Amino acid sequence: MTEEVALRFSVTRNRAFLLLEIACALVRRLPHTLAALERGDIDLFKASRVTRLTREVSDEVAAQVDAWMANRLAERDPEAIRRSVSHAVQKFDPAGYRERAAKKRAARHVSLKHEDETMSSLSGYLPAEVASSIYASMSRAAKARRFKDKSRTLGQHRADIFAERLLAEERRGKLRAHIHVYVDFLTLVGARNDPAFLAGYGPIPDWLAREIASDPGSTWSRLITDPATGQLLEAGADKYRSPASLARLIKARDRECTQPGCHRPAESSEIDHIVGRARDGRTNHHNCHVYCKGHNLLREEPGWSAEPTGNGGMIITTPSGHRYETAPEPFHESRSDAPFSDEAREGGAQGDADAA
Repeated sequence: MTEEVALRFSVTRNRAFLLLEIACALVRRLPHTLAALERGDIDLFKASRVTRLTREVSDEVAAQVDAWMANRLAERDPEAIRRSVSHAVQKFDPAGYRERAAKKRAARHVSLKHEDETMSSLSGYLPAEVASSIYASMSRAAKARRFKDKSRTLGQHRADIFAERLLAEERRGKLRAHIHVYVDFLTLVGARNDPAFLAGYGPIPDWLAREIASDPGSTWSRLITDPATGQLLEAGADKYRSPASLARLIKARDRECTQPGCHRPAESSEIDHIVGRARDGRTNHHNCHVYCKGHNLLREEPGWSAEPTGNGGMIITTPSGHRYETAPEPFHESRSDAPFSDEAREGGAQGDADAA
């Protein structure tokens, strides 16, 4: 159902799951919160503060929290509501709260979320005291730097310290990364200013692509595109049909999971057949594509199917009967009539930037 909603509303799987979770919780377990939403006392975001903190409690505890919050929702901001719900959960389910806290502390992790205009958010899911200590330490160091260097704000100093501490190697503070960048040849040499593509993120400006390319630690491989369609023809110098170069071509062409709404980079996904070999599916660039592990397993579920349309494209049919067509994005617009046609055939380059 989550996958159906994600495709139907053109949202990510996580967003679809959240919408379904909120709706089910309000209807089945939180009648007072639902009534407040229907009266307009709260909006959906505030209601989600209640559903989120009661998702793991029993129906009995959820009912107690819901009743306790009935007169504590109107005219309150989301953070105030969150704190009140957290208080109620601890009040009515102290043992369960402690058990869940232990599990969540064991589930600590770091996550990456890509934002707009070349930026991303890197966040750590950590025990509160650890996160608070880290932030306090960075703040102290940032204030000390700010005292000597007024050219950067306190927030900028804090962010720079954060990056330096995480990326320092052998205490030398050398920044290193490993990324895949796809950039038009003419953009790379400065003849065009078309955006490049950073795997897992999306379009990046031409100046940033050239900045990454000019780093002495960057390595590059040639990708040949069709000037008329912008689709990939060849990846690397090996023979086109060999298994190794076929895998390179498919990953370079698709760049990320080909399920609509999923943007997991090809480098951390799988290559598989659209029509399985058990159904005589061929191993070629028309019938092979990039899929993340989760969506690769999804198509084995009853009611899900996919048929190839050529060059990695496919039509997905869901259990409800809806059909969705998807195909790899071209690397550039048609250039059949453009100047520099010979150069345009060398339409892209893939960079593995070891120092960006």
